[in-house]
Amino acid sequence: MTPPKAFDFSGEVAIVAGAGSRMAGEIGNGRATAILLARQGAKVALVDINPVWAQETKRMIDEEGGISEVIQADITIEESCKKVVSQTIEIFGTVHILVNIVGVIGTTGDATKLDIEAWDRDFRTNVTSMVFMSRHAIPEMRKNRRGAIVNMASIGGIIGAHPSLSYSTTKGAIIQMTRAMAAQHGPENIRVNCVAPGMVYTPIVREGGMSDEMRQRRAEQNLLKQEGTGWDVGYGRKSTRTQP
Repeated sequence: MTPPKAFDFSGEVAIVAGAGSRMAGEIGNGRATAILLARQGAKVALVDINPVWAQETKRMIDEEGGISEVIQADITIEESCKKVVSQTIEIFGTVHILVNIVGVIGTTGDATKLDIEAWDRDFRTNVTSMVFMSRHAIPEMRKNRRGAIVNMASIGGIIGAHPSLSYSTTKGAIIQMTRAMAAQHGPENIRVNCVAPGMVYTPIVREGGMSDEMRQRRAEQNLLKQEGTGWDVGYGRKSTRTQP
């Protein structure tokens, strides 16, 4: 039996930046978000630097009868982000929802050890890319007199305690940036929120290598003493619709 829809996104157009998954068949935050939006009726632009990763997400959406299209882009480049929005409008007619998921764990080490060039790249990937995507999606949302932007942060940006100074700093910047954007664009009926997941086990974490013992210790840091998944994050992102 198909579960009832918690939200109806029929007629909505969403861009999910980072909609692929680096491991075939696996469900990361971006893939889960894209599938759930499509499942609820949205038409979804699947943006990823690797089109093969995004095509796998499209295949999963197609199997459920959803509507999506793959757009290859490097969102660390502003012109590429501009093209993502213009292509989405060309394909689906407009943009109502933007979900910024692309991010990297980045360079490791504290302030005395980290690679400064890598630090700069991390900021461009984790933070500036969200500014680029928002910069070009917001004008279309203004035309619609409504919109929703959701940025991917992390509990690491709230409490620190991550071995990478870069990761905690960029995720913290996303949280504050989201607050500032919400204040700036709320009067335009454009909602801006972020999701800050706790200890979730996604393909990017799995690829890094983690023993069962390490996973258990990590899960114990959560109040529920449980490990989350990309689906948990995806469900946390669904309530993005704004009313006319």
